[in-house]
Amino acid sequence: MTLEHDGRHIPLRLVSIADAEARGIEAVRQDREAHDLPPGSPRPSSLSKAVVFGAPEVVLMDLPQLTEDQPAHRPLIAAHAVPWPGEMAVFRSPSTDGFELLTTFGGRARIGALVSDFYAGPTSRFDLGNALVIDLLSGTLESITDLALFGGANALAIETASGAWEIVQAGTADLIAPGRYQLTRLLRGQRGTEVAMANPVVAGARVVMLDDALASLPIAEADLGLPWNWRIGPASRSVSDETYVAASVTPLGVGLRPFSVAHVEQPWRRPRTPGDLTIRWTRRSRALAADSWGAVEVPLIEEIEAYEVEILDGAAVKRTLTASTTSAIYSAAQQTADWGGLLATGDTLTIRIFQLSALIGRGASKTVTLTF
Repeated sequence: MTLEHDGRHIPLRLVSIADAEARGIEAVRQDREAHDLPPGSPRPSSLSKAVVFGAPEVVLMDLPQLTEDQPAHRPLIAAHAVPWPGEMAVFRSPSTDGFELLTTFGGRARIGALVSDFYAGPTSRFDLGNALVIDLLSGTLESITDLALFGGANALAIETASGAWEIVQAGTADLIAPGRYQLTRLLRGQRGTEVAMANPVVAGARVVMLDDALASLPIAEADLGLPWNWRIGPASRSVSDETYVAASVTPLGVGLRPFSVAHVEQPWRRPRTPGDLTIRWTRRSRALAADSWGAVEVPLIEEIEAYEVEILDGAAVKRTLTASTTSAIYSAAQQTADWGGLLATGDTLTIRIFQLSALIGRGASKTVTLTF
């Protein structure tokens, strides 16, 4: 209550009231400005909802080396989740228990799927005949200039039925429905992945945009070829939580695999040795610096230069030739042993060429049929 006294208003807090011959009131003076709590933040008008994380969409990829700061042998991982937990943890184990933390990453990747079948196309030039239609779970795409395209922009990986990945770049991106893009003006089989090109890749195949959201898994070269078990999920949760995704993937070190050779020439007979055939080709390099137009020859990134040339009879291998240069001799004696005589005008010869790596063996193959 407020007591008006001597021209002032004094706030009082009543403590007790007693009725006897006269009413007695006990009160305590209050100084609200000195003793009251300051006004706090208002209470929320509604209760906040708990954030529930689901299992993420996770893709483990063995790809060629994409950037200089990425060791060639390391696989990549991409993940997508809504809501995004902020950071994903990657655990691995050689068995089904005893998982150890390998790494964490915080980028949400742009993952999608093919809407329709995607057919094989030309390499080393624009594929103007195919259109790549994809649905993205999140994120956007946009058209870019040829200069940006040649610099590596708008790159994506498409998974084939065999589990291999073709790297494709798109110059034109058209939004045709919410989250759905039609990509044209394509560069196919980038970074030596033309061997993964399928005809067709069926609708529903996974697609991953290759950008900074991907994380490199810090494994050692000694881990290649070992069947690891992986668990990936929100870093804020335990590895045994139901939000973790389990996968069994064996990293093969595709980034260390030599590219297939190019420009296989028609055989020609050496004049000093009648009947011998010389098969020639051009070496390619998996080095990122191999795209330089000023270099006389691409750098040899392997420890040694070595090749194997298989002479084929249908699916069977008749003979394997070895070479330390970009040519191999198929001698007259070998032809006679394989075919009963020398190859003559009008005959065909199917061969398969591999460049060899000291660490992982054979690289990507190049199969051609030569006509005499």
